[in-house]
Amino acid sequence: MHYLQQNFIQRVSNCTFTGAKVMILNRKFLKFEIDLDFVLIAVTTSLKDYRICYLINKYLNFNFTKTEDLEAEVNAGEPLATFSQYQYNPKSARSTFYFIANKGSDGYLLPEMRKADYFLMTKNNIDENELDNLVSSLNKVAEIVAAVKIDPKKIKSREKSLILAQIFEV
Repeated sequence: MHYLQQNFIQRVSNCTFTGAKVMILNRKFLKFEIDLDFVLIAVTTSLKDYRICYLINKYLNFNFTKTEDLEAEVNAGEPLATFSQYQYNPKSARSTFYFIANKGSDGYLLPEMRKADYFLMTKNNIDENELDNLVSSLNKVAEIVAAVKIDPKKIKSREKSLILAQIFEV
């Protein structure tokens, strides 16, 4: 037998499928990656949601208004938990801002970020300078302990990041 034929036969896997031999030459893997095209800012404060939104509205000239609570599954098989949610849609901007509580009726929206009390979210229609200015302005509000940019791709609970991404699909 020729060397190339011998080498080829050694590389090919034979398996039985409904009585017929099938040769598997290449295995291809499909890698599924979620497009998380939003900006997430974690906000830590001891204030209630309505109070911190009032202060953000006052100092940053936003206009957050209360919307229907976000419902999400915290624990599999249990009823949906509700999370307080506010929305601001500036007329001059191309994006909508959401302010969502991390602590809900039955647990945390993002359990790996328990120190974050709220999340401010917006689509990626905001450039890095605007984002840095926004985070800096939030940190200047005395009642906010910390405001930090979070990379949505590094969120461990992928299902939760999908819930956050779905907010923009409505």
